[in-house]
Amino acid sequence: MTDPDSTRSRRALSGTRAARKARRAQAPAAPPYITRTLPPYALLGEEGLRRIEQHADQLLHEIGMEIRGDAAAVALWERAGARIVDGVRVHVPPGLAREIVRASAPGVFTQHARNPARNVRIGGEHTVFAPAYGSPFVTDIERGRRYGTLADFQNFVRLAYLAPWLHHSGGTVCEPVDVAVNKRHFDMLYAHMRYSDKPFMGSVTTAARAADSIQMCRVLFGEAFVDSHCVILGNVNVNSPLVLDGEASRVIRTYAAANQAPVCVPFILGGAMGPVTTAGALAQCFAEATFCVALAQLERPGSPAILGNFLSSMSLRSGAPTFGTPEPALAYLAIGQLARRLGVPLRCGGNLCASKVPDAQAASESANSLWPAFLAGANFILHAAGWLESGLAMSYEKFVMDVDQLGAFHTLARGLPLDENGFALDAFREIGPGRHYLGAQHTLANYESAFYDFELADNNSFEQWTQEGSRDQLRRAQQRWRALLAAYEAPPMDAAIDAALCDYIARRKQGMPDEVV
Repeated sequence: MTDPDSTRSRRALSGTRAARKARRAQAPAAPPYITRTLPPYALLGEEGLRRIEQHADQLLHEIGMEIRGDAAAVALWERAGARIVDGVRVHVPPGLAREIVRASAPGVFTQHARNPARNVRIGGEHTVFAPAYGSPFVTDIERGRRYGTLADFQNFVRLAYLAPWLHHSGGTVCEPVDVAVNKRHFDMLYAHMRYSDKPFMGSVTTAARAADSIQMCRVLFGEAFVDSHCVILGNVNVNSPLVLDGEASRVIRTYAAANQAPVCVPFILGGAMGPVTTAGALAQCFAEATFCVALAQLERPGSPAILGNFLSSMSLRSGAPTFGTPEPALAYLAIGQLARRLGVPLRCGGNLCASKVPDAQAASESANSLWPAFLAGANFILHAAGWLESGLAMSYEKFVMDVDQLGAFHTLARGLPLDENGFALDAFREIGPGRHYLGAQHTLANYESAFYDFELADNNSFEQWTQEGSRDQLRRAQQRWRALLAAYEAPPMDAAIDAALCDYIARRKQGMPDEVV
């Protein structure tokens, strides 16, 4: 016989499920950023942290950091008390770089979006997820791997805008190689501004392009607002080991001078741009990143900045970068502690992998990269969605797969609720021993929020799955991103501001010959 209570319970849950899916299809509810109650993991004790700081100090003091081609940056360090050798080698007294950072760099700041409801807090107990960055290629399972275009770039901006668990539009989500290299930064930034209302990143390839990015922000937000509020980030890589290219140095100073936030990131593959031992590479990474954040403070004290970390392993047999390995995970946990001691926000990588397709290797390596970044307390997690092939390719399918995973971290971040609803004593009183909880009032009241529901997972029976076409997750992901783009509607923008942005771009491009390299 059919249990009438069970039948009613299934009907009630089915109705609730349908209502939830209908609401989700209209406007997925998600916070503009994560505020964690789950504490970060502490890997090292006081002695271990102090030893890493001492070795970082020793690298900056004894070996020194070179700034090649930016005499003004070298002069800033000389005035701060560094010893300069040969006009480029900056020898920093022990502790000075950390003292400069602690004295003025904000521990938490707000990056403002053109939609104030999308503003993000970066630092402290907050975490912001942003898409992958910098890929020259894009890929999907129908068209395969190919060079990225401006149309692809715009598509990924739209997908990031629609993704409830991504808080940030990102920066160079893929390289639009169909646009001249000296002009594409205009089109990329305009896409972020027009097709999304989330925060974004600007150009870092030259100081002039960084200045263009900031000027476009002045058009969008107003000059006075930009001078007193952070509205754009610039992701700047160190030329590891222990070299800061003059153009990168000028980009850091350009963002800082405008009160915008450089994200200062050493790029270290252990065994290539740093030693094979994790402790040595970690000390190097911390030294280089602290040096760059300090440079931003020397340019404009009190301006926002993010201390970055991109420390990965490599195959010593082939020389290829590897991801999801345990050594970088340990480094992430340690540098999280170091950044908190220093009092600055931390950037880490997200769903990183070396796989060429969104397969089991991609899933396992991405999970093994994202978990330690999150547990380290990273405040800005770049490359959180779409990354394939060691960053060479941006995948449409993996993008939506990664976003699905990011949603679970919002639940993890809240920790374990121990309130009256969490202990569910009313449900125990209603149900008693030996009966199921499907129809309990507590279950119905908590149905929508009790468990995170992975959008792309198939939990049906084998028979149901077969009847629906036997689609694996890759095909479901393809269907998902296509449906999102088909339903996309651009957020509203003031017509006068849009026209002013287009006019600025047209004037700057006019008479500028195309550069192809």
